[in-house]
Amino acid sequence: MIYEEKIAAVNKYIEAFDKQDLNLIREIYADNAVVEDPVGSDKIFKGIDDICAFYKASFEVGAKLSLNEQPRCSGNTVAFAFSVQVGKMCIQPIDVFEFDEHGKVISMKAYWGPENITQ
Repeated sequence: MIYEEKIAAVNKYIEAFDKQDLNLIREIYADNAVVEDPVGSDKIFKGIDDICAFYKASFEVGAKLSLNEQPRCSGNTVAFAFSVQVGKMCIQPIDVFEFDEHGKVISMKAYWGPENITQ
């Protein structure tokens, strides 16, 4: 997968939140993908239906995303720092997408903790 395709996936992810569009989430993720948000918690979502339910809940609370800097690509992954705004609360995670051979996200890991939340 080339750099531009990985960046396009990140941009589509941001767009999905702007438009509250689960179809864009379905375009990004493989059917058998796994999402861990945050890493180390028991919040692990397996399969596209479970993943879409997770994002639907985020859309319903009005979460909006904005990139903080240029994403970083290496091998079949991209890491990106961004802000999640929900009302007055702001979370500053770093997500890592791992892609399969078809260019779909097979794994998403979100790195953040209480120290990354401001109100």
